[in-house]
Amino acid sequence: MPNSVASFIICTILGFGIGFAGFELANKNDEASTETPTETATNTNTPTDDHEPEETEQPAPETVSASSEILNAKGCLSCHAVSSLDLDGGATGPDLSQAFTGVEDKHGKPLDEFLKEPTSAVMSSVISGSPLSDDEVQQIVDALQEASEK
Repeated sequence: MPNSVASFIICTILGFGIGFAGFELANKNDEASTETPTETATNTNTPTDDHEPEETEQPAPETVSASSEILNAKGCLSCHAVSSLDLDGGATGPDLSQAFTGVEDKHGKPLDEFLKEPTSAVMSSVISGSPLSDDEVQQIVDALQEASEK
């Protein structure tokens, strides 16, 4: 009997470790895939700077790209979608389109404070595993404010 308990505990620890490593690997792949299109977009902007109609069309996608970059980089889109910005994401967490105003109603603190010290158990564990810098918090707040205005 003690051997089966020890085996269960060892298997559980290994399972969580492998799951965590897989999540981290998937997150790094997401970051790499978001950097490649950005670099491609930057390279295509240089030759098209001489054409005014194309410059007028480009700011809107760059704004969405800037919003999605931080949300992708920090792994937000692995659990959440932001439908107002046309960002598909995971279905585990709620859509963040109205999070800018909704977080304070639901959790009793503004979004920026919630991102620094979440009051939900799930977000507390996510943020403690990958804390956000003040700059990252501000970028996420700006992106979600943009989402709430659409």
